[in-house]
Amino acid sequence: MTPEINLETREIRANPYPTYARLRKESPVVLYKHPIFGKTYYLTRYNDIVSSFTDPRLANDRRNVLEGKKDPMDRWWVPKLFRILQNNMLSKDAPDHRRLRDLVHKGFTPRRVEEMKQTVEKIVGELLDTAQKKPAVDLLADFALPLPLTVISEMMGVPDEDRLTFHRQMGGLLDNLTTPAGFLLQTPNAFNMMRFFRKLIRLRQTEPRDDLLTALVQAEEQGERLSEDELISMIFLLLLAGHETTVNLIGNGTLALLQHPEQLQKLRDNPELIGSAVEELLRYGNPVDQPSPRYAREDIQLEGHVIPKGATVMCLLASANRDESVFENADTLDITRKPNRHVAFGMGVHYCLGAPLARLEGTIALQHLVRRFPDMKLAVPAEQLRWRGSIGLRGLKALPLLLSPFGAPAAVREAA
Repeated sequence: MTPEINLETREIRANPYPTYARLRKESPVVLYKHPIFGKTYYLTRYNDIVSSFTDPRLANDRRNVLEGKKDPMDRWWVPKLFRILQNNMLSKDAPDHRRLRDLVHKGFTPRRVEEMKQTVEKIVGELLDTAQKKPAVDLLADFALPLPLTVISEMMGVPDEDRLTFHRQMGGLLDNLTTPAGFLLQTPNAFNMMRFFRKLIRLRQTEPRDDLLTALVQAEEQGERLSEDELISMIFLLLLAGHETTVNLIGNGTLALLQHPEQLQKLRDNPELIGSAVEELLRYGNPVDQPSPRYAREDIQLEGHVIPKGATVMCLLASANRDESVFENADTLDITRKPNRHVAFGMGVHYCLGAPLARLEGTIALQHLVRRFPDMKLAVPAEQLRWRGSIGLRGLKALPLLLSPFGAPAAVREAA
């Protein structure tokens, strides 16, 4: 019988790695009665997770395994926005996935991202110039958030005045969708986001520009344009993936470096290590704890357990990235680690489109932060930091830092 566990407790959210290590050893497949997805089978070992990315027995689109049964997302209390969002390209199988991915991949190619390097450098410089005037900051609100939010908003053509509002709405959704009651409480927020997305679509229909949103509105694939629901789903996904994960990369990465001063000093002494450092911070900090769910097309035998046909399957990326059978001293931060076969961006056909952009933003942000603030330190004890409850993502609520020896901890303690 597959053992059960609750992975959403405050203790596990704060530090899931001891629990993940125990599960890899004792229960590589574990069952969790998720309040939204129902019975969910979690995979914990690296090799099982890597294999699952290309396993044809697993579907990304739940409707491909329902066989006439009612989709749980069609329950009366689920706001329409969430029923629309399940049609995003991460929740699609071939050929629909390829059709949608092909419409946006040109905006995220390594060459296109490299062309954005100067823009990212400029934004980083301006944000750190402002931060340098303060004795203390919340690194997330003052730096890690505005950087990727500005970049993806400019790529998508989101007006300046709408950006923070959108982020707050999205944050409310991500942090509160763990119960049916949470879904119901977010109904007004979901309604406002639907209105926001439709406003963006109408804006680019009447005022086209050289941005990704205009390209999506005007796109045709095999003679058919995206439906409005497909557009809404795509906009949400791109804006979410385009900034939330990078916020966590910068925030979690900075915290990891501060908690490992010898690695932080090594990076300061050897700035050419920034590339391998970012890869290690992706592995160690895990900005994405788990990707979109998948669904069993048939009964699957795995590690002595049976995952029944139609069941929901989740991959614990954060567990895979700390798997001691793959990574030597897996719980140790080593910015020189090679090889580093982490799965922070997933794998296979659903590999993260925004990986080149996230790497660019994380590299420039951390490189400049480390160089410009040699005396930065946590403004509160690490045990006072709080982690968000977002589905699938792993990130801090705030990261109060003293940027100089003369900072005032009391000023930022209130923000923690």
